[in-house]
Amino acid sequence: MHIQDYFNFLAPDDIRIKGSRIGIESVLYEYIYRAKTPEEIAEQFETITLEDVYATILYYLHNKEEVRTYLADWLEFCRQQREEQMRNPSPARQRFCKLKAEADVQQEYTESGNTV
Repeated sequence: MHIQDYFNFLAPDDIRIKGSRIGIESVLYEYIYRAKTPEEIAEQFETITLEDVYATILYYLHNKEEVRTYLADWLEFCRQQREEQMRNPSPARQRFCKLKAEADVQQEYTESGNTV
């Protein structure tokens, strides 16, 4: 079995762990940036095994430059998506913000000794 056999290479920017919908970026983010152990990562993602986690880490170690670029592109995409969501929030997000603002006003009013 080859290390690539653990993955589905759907596109240059979309590598998934076979048998799951989890991208290698999810596992590697937890491993590299959050310093989680492979066991912790396997517990976090119910649809992959500890072997899958180790295979992902091994794939990263054997392809560091390529995977670093992959992760940097993914992180940039995430940043762009967050900015877009802030500029154009969904109707559900807009409603949530309105309800939260109303609740904050009510709480301030109540704390000032007044009741509604």
